Amino acid sequence: MITDEAKLQERYEALFPILDEQQRRLLAAADAKSLGHGGVSKVARASGLSRPTIDKGIQGLEEGAIVEGRVRRPGGGRKRLSEQDPAILEALESLVDPVTRGDPMSPLRWTCKSTRQLAELLEPLGYPISQGTVGALLHQLGYSLQAQAKSLEGTKHPDRDEQFQYINAQVKAYLKKKLPVISVDAKKKE
Repeated sequence: MITDEAKLQERYEALFPILDEQQRRLLAAADAKSLGHGGVSKVARASGLSRPTIDKGIQGLEEGAIVEGRVRRPGGGRKRLSEQDPAILEALESLVDPVTRGDPMSPLRWTCKSTRQLAELLEPLGYPISQGTVGALLHQLGYSLQAQAKSLEGTKHPDRDEQFQYINAQVKAYLKKKLPVISVDAKKKE
């Protein structure tokens, strides 16, 4: 049995990188139990784990509550951002909706704005969020993340975004009045 903190620290530095969270907790708990009185404090200093974590490991050893193949119980871990704050999906949809591309009747939709741009736009709305999380939320909303590709729509007109925003506003206004809206896609032949 190792009782010297320096030796314990060497042991943990060698083993912790190859162990998962549960295994690290149980190893530290077993060492703390074997050291007796003051063992939890000594192991906490040597391992860098908190005392409550080691106490939880001791409790797990005593209860025999070791789950094979899982580190956490089902349902454990952080909840999805959209579950914590469902309003974030509405905020994201409001930013993406005016510049959505694709057939509106098709289940596949995509946006012209990048995940980085959307993350930057969400921050002033009170949602500090990474572009990776924006991508996950877009998938959840049914959007496809498309790689940047050159489109054959001709040169970019300076008022192009304004035109689409105007058309989008008109469509919303007509739909609100329960009037029909027809979408016609007309492109010049090259």
